[in-house]
Amino acid sequence: MDTLSILKDLCIIIVCGKLFSLAARRIHMPEVAGLIISGILIGPSVFNFVKESDFLSGMAEIGVILLMFSAGLETDIGKLKESGLKATLIACSGVAVPMALGAVLYMCFYGFAGPGTEQFMKALFIGTILAATSVSITVQALKELGKLNTTVGTTIMSAAIIDDVIGILVLTAVMSMKDPSNNIGLVALKTAIFFAIALGGGYFIYQLMKKLEKRAPHTRRIPILGMALAFALSYIADKYFGVADITGAYCAGVILSSLDNSEYIERKMDINSYMIFGPVFFASIGLQTNLRQLDTTILLFSVAFVVVGMLGKIVGCGLMGRACGFSGHDSLKIGVGMMTRGEVALIVAQRGLKAGLMSSTYFTAVILLIIVSSIMTPIVLKALYEKHPESA
Repeated sequence: MDTLSILKDLCIIIVCGKLFSLAARRIHMPEVAGLIISGILIGPSVFNFVKESDFLSGMAEIGVILLMFSAGLETDIGKLKESGLKATLIACSGVAVPMALGAVLYMCFYGFAGPGTEQFMKALFIGTILAATSVSITVQALKELGKLNTTVGTTIMSAAIIDDVIGILVLTAVMSMKDPSNNIGLVALKTAIFFAIALGGGYFIYQLMKKLEKRAPHTRRIPILGMALAFALSYIADKYFGVADITGAYCAGVILSSLDNSEYIERKMDINSYMIFGPVFFASIGLQTNLRQLDTTILLFSVAFVVVGMLGKIVGCGLMGRACGFSGHDSLKIGVGMMTRGEVALIVAQRGLKAGLMSSTYFTAVILLIIVSSIMTPIVLKALYEKHPESA
């Protein structure tokens, strides 16, 4: 991809994204919904002005890392501790229910089969795709609503991080049934080691940053080092421990969230995210699909896949939230906040394609779920908060 094409694509993404985000705000929709719609329109589904590329994918990945780093910076450690057990229970239910419903859905369409058969493995893998949660869009919606650092917002963030860890273990377990070389015990151990290192090393880094901010408060070296920490933990998490890079970025934000300069760091990060990386990330969701290729043979399954995928999270997380003491309205917000799918679902699907657990035909259904849930989640969350302010 040549430099001129890159410049043209960035110009189209930024201008169209801003126009549609302003239009979304004008009709009282979250701006993130406008950014995603702009990606659909300028992508292969409609006008085909911009094509997905490795460069744009890389920028989108940086965008989601910065977004999750900022979310970590805004995390209240006290509330995170308070919601720990509840968030764990919500995450477990939010994985189990969609996974079971997804497997049953596949078998309803293509026939029931017993454990150990290829048909059962494919059904189980479809359920595994639905187990994944992508909280990036929910984070943006909650930030726009000013609700990210509330009890419900913190619970959603905590549950999503735990959900990511459980999702990795589930994926490994399913893949190990196909390929015995994958060891779920080893993956669980590596995940535990990463969080132990992040906890111990994070305290050491926090003390160093605390000394630095006393010597040079509100200087640019602080957010620069903070951003370097986010990239470093993202790389280490994914490269050496098999944990999603966005989890590493969020951990970096949490490590620095108690600094006096945390708001200053977040403001500097927001400039990068707002100006270029954020629009590219949200537009990339629309660029990764081509709705013109959606034929009647897969259309009905895709619609059912989307409905089951979203309802599975609402039911699983919402009911557990209610059982954990949240009000009915706040439980519904938690369920809705957890129903988005994104890069994790794409990664799971791609691994399934390589392993022969999923046909490329179903990839359109995954993309459709990502698009619909990404658009609907901020819209529904906004409506819920306007009608029922948080009571927890």
